[in-house]
Amino acid sequence: MTAEERRNLHAFRDYVTKILDPTYILSYMSPWFKEDEVQYIQAEKNNKGVMEAATLFLKFLLELQEEGWFRGFLDALHHAGYSGLYEAIESWDFHKIEKLEEHRSLLRRLQPEFKTRINPNDILPEVSECLINQECEEIRQVCSNKGPMAGAEKMVECLLRSDKENWPKYLKLALEKEESNFSELWIIEKGAKEETKELEDGEIETSDVQIFYKEEPECQNLSQNSCPPSEASCTQSPIKPRNYQLELARPALEGKNTIICAPTEGCGKTFVALLICEHHLQKFPQGQKGKIVFFANQLPVYEQQKSVFLKYFERHGYKIAGVSGATVENISVDQIVENNDIIILTPQILVNSLKNGTIPSLSVFTLMIFDECHNTSKLHPYNVIMFHYLDQKLGGSSDPLPQVIGLTASVGVGDAKNTTEATEYICKLCASLDTSVVATVKDNLEELEEIVYKPQKFFRKVKSRTTNRFKCIISELMKETESLAKSIFGELGTISLENLSQIQNRNYGTQKYEQWIVAVQKKCAVLHLPDKDKESRICTALFLYTSHLRKFNDALLINEHARTKDALDYLKDFFSNVRSAGFDEIEQDLTRRFEEKLQELESISMDPSNENPKLKDLCFILQEEYHLNPETRTILFVKTRALVDALKKWIEENSILSFLKPDILTGRGKTSQNIGMTLPAQKCVLDAFRASGDKKILIATSVADEGIDIAQCNLVILYEYVGNVIKMIQTRGRGRARGSKCFLLTSNDDVIEKEKINIYKEKMMNDSILSLQAWDETVFKKKIHQIQIHEKFIRDSQGKAEPALDKKNKKLLCRKCKAFACHTADIRVIEECHYTVVGDAFKECFVTKAHPRPKSVGIFEKKAKVFCARQNCSHDWGIHVKYKTFEIPIIKIESFVVEDIATGEQRLYAKWRDFHFEKLPFDPAEMS
Repeated sequence: MTAEERRNLHAFRDYVTKILDPTYILSYMSPWFKEDEVQYIQAEKNNKGVMEAATLFLKFLLELQEEGWFRGFLDALHHAGYSGLYEAIESWDFHKIEKLEEHRSLLRRLQPEFKTRINPNDILPEVSECLINQECEEIRQVCSNKGPMAGAEKMVECLLRSDKENWPKYLKLALEKEESNFSELWIIEKGAKEETKELEDGEIETSDVQIFYKEEPECQNLSQNSCPPSEASCTQSPIKPRNYQLELARPALEGKNTIICAPTEGCGKTFVALLICEHHLQKFPQGQKGKIVFFANQLPVYEQQKSVFLKYFERHGYKIAGVSGATVENISVDQIVENNDIIILTPQILVNSLKNGTIPSLSVFTLMIFDECHNTSKLHPYNVIMFHYLDQKLGGSSDPLPQVIGLTASVGVGDAKNTTEATEYICKLCASLDTSVVATVKDNLEELEEIVYKPQKFFRKVKSRTTNRFKCIISELMKETESLAKSIFGELGTISLENLSQIQNRNYGTQKYEQWIVAVQKKCAVLHLPDKDKESRICTALFLYTSHLRKFNDALLINEHARTKDALDYLKDFFSNVRSAGFDEIEQDLTRRFEEKLQELESISMDPSNENPKLKDLCFILQEEYHLNPETRTILFVKTRALVDALKKWIEENSILSFLKPDILTGRGKTSQNIGMTLPAQKCVLDAFRASGDKKILIATSVADEGIDIAQCNLVILYEYVGNVIKMIQTRGRGRARGSKCFLLTSNDDVIEKEKINIYKEKMMNDSILSLQAWDETVFKKKIHQIQIHEKFIRDSQGKAEPALDKKNKKLLCRKCKAFACHTADIRVIEECHYTVVGDAFKECFVTKAHPRPKSVGIFEKKAKVFCARQNCSHDWGIHVKYKTFEIPIIKIESFVVEDIATGEQRLYAKWRDFHFEKLPFDPAEMS
């Protein structure tokens, strides 16, 4: 064998390991293999499976130095019946085997149907030529010993390894001969992908956004480049629009209110918007002018779109400006609107301007464009803007209204369970945006698919650990902690906390357990006792116990999806932080209990037999994809930041994968463990991932769902990650290069089922849009008008029932320890949405620590963090800022409990706007 042949066999080893069962050829290899090597290979198959046995076989094979072993290997393949593999290796051409991958993929997807519908004994005679003789015998034995369903699983396993190029056709003939209804699913002609899409793909939520100081939320849009590479030059010089882009723009160019829905991410919806704006501004006769407002829902998208519009329109002499929450304090919004032709806004700016009268009505605009318009629901700023529009339209005003355009990758279907309900949901969105057209690509679909490629999707069920000693030990610690929490009940007398009393039989290491902890902490926070010292002591204790339970639960989640080592490191970091903070008696006791188990936990974390099989599967996929294409670029989506960190460490410390040099992308929001990534840090990561071939994988939370444009990304992996149908379309859209793949890896059948439901909902959405497009436009407009009248009636009815203002003075208590903080009479409001406390008394109630990210945000300069001053509490109350010439605290209501002074009743509020007390404006004169 030549060195080149040895290199080739090493290079093509993945094809061999996916096909070959080495135990079928070992008898032919006896001249070259030692007896103990043969036994090792057999044991590997019995313990770990065929692929692992083939990997070990190849390792021994490539280490052989004796003459003639390569020819012997080829002869062994020929004698055993591996004719396809024999031919491929002899010519070093695996094209025929590679062509079978589409059929293997289809069979994997259909495996659940195959095993419930097929009796292998019925079709085995027809497909036996595609299998090894020993495989046929094994299938018969499994059928005899375990039943036809197990036999069908065995047959699928064997067919997936078949190297015969005609096995899909033989299977089709066998199914048709038996008149099996499964043959309807087994489509092998050209175009099978499209016809079977319903089986694989066979074949959503908004936040109430306001611009005010807060620790930013986890989900932020990043749109570093909303124009895909194919249209990058659109910002430099005029380019000819593609036919599908003109098709999307056509109804809007005709002046119709339109939702532009192009479900494939990266098709150039921003460029379509530019075309519409350009046409709109040019259509006005001399002496008249158009005025366009473009809404971007999130700050990063706002920044990007402002840049795109400036570059595109500056050559035409149009004036473009933008206002966001970060710049509004230094700008007169009405002057910006008056003096510019195109205004880019974050939507809350216009909501506030309409509310305070700075902008008298929407009639100042001639065109409004809503990016990510599927958010137009409930009290989202988009919908609040449209309330003004619809009140003006339905109120009989003679003032002209602007044309409305919505842009989205997916209109969604909400909670719809069938096409009728989905159609109704889309009609409501159209009514909210006053649109009578939903524009999609139909006539130029082939052109669109040439530009943007929809990734091939795979569902991969992976195994969890069979034994889990780490979970057993942590579960014991959790039981002990729960018992300690329950022991406090004796001090409560007749008062009970319902959520805490139902403490037994909960599943540790689940999201549901996390939700239960949150419910318990809310109950604890409003616990009212006559003895205030006792109340403080009990609430603090329960808060500490449940906080530790949450950390244990987090560690179990990490252990479930990553390494035990990462889960243990997470707990060690937590207890280290506990020691360096207050460290009262309860914390000392809980820390001691953990440290008693630490040595055993360390031993478990270092034991190779505790390797997570999920990671093994993830490693295999990454190895395989990078072997097939070393230039692969990957986004790995996970649920939590802790898991992002854990998987980054795992890849860096894995000798097989460390060449990927992973980078991470997480949200800007603060969590209890993490202050989040800043916007510049996020942009830096994205720039490095785009520009550098060095960083081959990006591990991301939901922050990367929407708005990231990485055209060269060709592998998307959803690791125990699933959302709604809009999220599914957006995550899938991260991989748009030719030949892209999207894997969903999970050990949970429910996750696969949920994703299949999303896929069904996507089809339902597309069917509903097609149905609506077939409606007569007059009928559609009438339907929309009826919905608008109904919704306005409901809105007006609710508007009349304004909550009564509570003018009684109340107390704010620390949510953790119940220490007194201030009275509502001392609270003042800055710019309608920031809350401070006046008077010297409050200064004694808190302490400050330097802010980890001091910076200017709008009207404030962040200086420090504010914490409860009571010993052993240190609960986060907000921030200390410089405002004009004053240094003042800005507090967040979610850190406090509100107590009625007269009754002692306590309540929690998530937002200041939910707390209807008398809110006095900040007066600088009071500060003197």
